Parts: sequence; structure tokens; C-alpha cells
Amino acid sequence: MTVLPFRYFLTGLLAAVTCGASAQLPQDSRRAGGIAVVPINSSVRAATLADKPVALFMQGNQRYAVVGIPLASTASVLLHTLPDDQDITLELTPFHYADQHLTLKDPSQVNPDAAQLERYAREAKAQNAVYASFSAGVNGGVLSFPRFIKPTEGRYSSPFGFRRFFNGEPRAPHSGLDIAAPIGQTVMAPAAGTVVQTGDYFFNGNTVMIDHGQGLITMLCHLSRIDVAIGDVVKQGQPVGSVGKTGRATGPHLHWSVSLNDARVEPKLLLVKP
Repeated sequence: MTVLPFRYFLTGLLAAVTCGASAQLPQDSRRAGGIAVVPINSSVRAATLADKPVALFMQGNQRYAVVGIPLASTASVLLHTLPDDQDITLELTPFHYADQHLTLKDPSQVNPDAAQLERYAREAKAQNAVYASFSAGVNGGVLSFPRFIKPTEGRYSSPFGFRRFFNGEPRAPHSGLDIAAPIGQTVMAPAAGTVVQTGDYFFNGNTVMIDHGQGLITMLCHLSRIDVAIGDVVKQGQPVGSVGKTGRATGPHLHWSVSLNDARVEPKLLLVKP
């Protein structure tokens, strides 16, 4: 049995009770790197996946757990609900992500030296702390699932989930979605939230992280300029920076990552079609 701190119960309760029928739930796609939108009993006050709190929302009179499925998942995952202490098995659909082979001119971005690896470890620790967080959000826990928009215009140049090879060497799968765009083009907040991290990182370049509440996090990378600061509350569509090619990038583009319950998921699943 998993026991969550009281603040998790309170956040889930407030969100579940007060979200209105106008909530825009994401698309349900039960695969590695996908999202499961799971109807749950009205008695459920909190839920976890691999001991990490899961977002709860209402649509109409139905309560849902909105679950990020880790890219490393295989056949199924277990959603645990509280206080009934029940497990819900979520069967996953097999999904093949294609390979992507990239050539980088800077060998240090393929095999960093010791100092660069130390820098990366510090930066990854700070970013992972944000991904693992679970906040009430900008409305003090009274949340509908936000409707998302593309953070910048452009074609999708590198899909989510690509199994990547840099200069022939395998690396972690692509945990975001790349949007090709010219340097200087405006990058917007895809949904309302609070800026919780900014920085110039070794791999990600100039980066902005936005907390939308209940473990729903956006990361925007490779920016040429950052126009917000930690603690800023931003509205959907508000400029937060500009497209660039900082960090490990082969050309100008925006890398957009979305995380739910500390699982990186396909951002396009949040762009709900009318």
C-alpha cells in the first residue's frame, strides 16, 4: 500500500470537486509515451503510478485520472487509487517509434568530457526535480485540464519518441517534439502556468519550464532568448522567449517536452481537435 503526503490528497480533492464540464481532456492513447484518460470512481481522492501522484480532473459528472505513461513501459502499467487501495491495470498497445540518425559537428555533444558530464548531471538534477513536483497550480488547486496550443508555428521536424543515434552512437529516445522555425520567432506558453525553471543548459540550451499544476509540466528548449523569470505567472499564448539553436541542436527549432506524473508524453495528444 502506498501512502501519499496529505497535500497530495488535498490537491486531488480540490481539483476533482471543483473542475467544471468545460475541461479539455487530452486524447487517450494507451502506449509507451502516451496518455491514459481513465474514468475512476467518485470515492477516489488520489492516485499514483509507480508511487508518483497522478492528476485527477472532472469532465461533466465523471472523474478521470489523466496518466502519463513512461516511454520505457512495455505491456501494461498499474494505476493505484486511494483511499480504496485498489490497482487498475492499464493495458498498452504496442507502438513502434522509428530510428533517427543525426550527425553533430561538435564531438563533445556526442561524448562530453568529465567537466561537461558534471555540468549535465547538475542540470539534469534540477530539471528532474521540476518533473517530479506536484503543485496546486495557478488556480490554487481548482483546476480544469487546460486546452493546449502549439507554442510556436512551424512544421514538426523531429517526432516524439524517435530512437536517436548521434554520429552512429545510440542515445536516449527523443522525449519531446521538435518544431522547425526561424531564429527569433516567438515562443508562447502553450497553456497557463507558473515559470519554475529557466537556464542555459549543456544539451537543451536556453530553456523555460512551466508548471501547469498537478504534475503537468512543459519544457521549451534551444531558445535564442528567454523573456520570463522563475516565479512569473503566464497566460496561454503569452511570449516566453524566441526560437533559437542553442545547446545540442543541428539547426533552429523549438524542442517542446510535456511531462505528466514525471513521464514524458507525446505533446500532440494535448492538442485536442475541435
